[in-house]
Amino acid sequence: MLARARAHFARHGVIEVETPVLSQAAVSDLHLGSVPAAVAGVGRMYLQTSPEYAMKRLLAAGLGDCYQICRVFRDGERGRQHNPEFTLIEWYRSGFDAAALMADVEALVRGLLAPHRALAPFTRLTYRAALQACAGVDPLQCDAAQLAAALQRHGVALPAGHTPPGRDELLDLLVSAVVGPALGRDSGTFLHDYPASQAALARLKPGDPAVAERFELYLDGVELANGYHELTDAGEQRRRFNADLAERERLGLPRPPVDERLLAALAHGLPDCAGVALGFDRLVMTGLSLGSIAEAMAFPVEIA
Repeated sequence: MLARARAHFARHGVIEVETPVLSQAAVSDLHLGSVPAAVAGVGRMYLQTSPEYAMKRLLAAGLGDCYQICRVFRDGERGRQHNPEFTLIEWYRSGFDAAALMADVEALVRGLLAPHRALAPFTRLTYRAALQACAGVDPLQCDAAQLAAALQRHGVALPAGHTPPGRDELLDLLVSAVVGPALGRDSGTFLHDYPASQAALARLKPGDPAVAERFELYLDGVELANGYHELTDAGEQRRRFNADLAERERLGLPRPPVDERLLAALAHGLPDCAGVALGFDRLVMTGLSLGSIAEAMAFPVEIA
């Protein structure tokens, strides 16, 4: 499957790159935990949760379309669909928007899984329509109390802790516990047009600033990929990083150092592009109908 992935990118002229696994900065995303490391002579560093920031620095330097197949690390992720170390396929296509990149993701996934299972054409569903159909709420209009009530109706417990969960945290819980498991049955489903508050590193949709050009791919109820029409505005990206850090402080989470080199690259000029990260081990798990991600790995964390 990895050989077929490399062949796919070679056919499309996408260059394979390598970037550092260790960085002096870490992601601010509330839902990702970076694994720290102490390096003699350097100090605190972090194992990458994805190669995104470094690859964008290459794009800003003029490299062009590129991809990477690499090991990534996420603290606290362990379970049927999670392992703290796993393989990610990440790539960027110049001049692509989210819609064009979804077509590229489908072509890659169908090619990798073709020897193992036949898939019907993938479907596309907006985030708003999915939550209305599966959870009975409008994510662009409802408040936190309505989201909490929807979770209760579906038998999902709210996160324990002294700090009440925010609106986006409740939306994420609805997607992971109620909506996502219903998607991608017998074929892939792209969930797209996320609320602007869920934009992460995506740009807002032209003509509809309430939503972002972000998508996720689901197969058999499992989230496989997360993609964006990439944000290129350094000032807006800094504002989002600072908002993440403020929310981390409110929730009592660690405040990692912001990647100033990424922000400098954005200020220098990131070309119009779209990028996506695909969890390879999860793809193997779903493609071969395995019971857990551990069955898709030679060395899951329990025996590493």
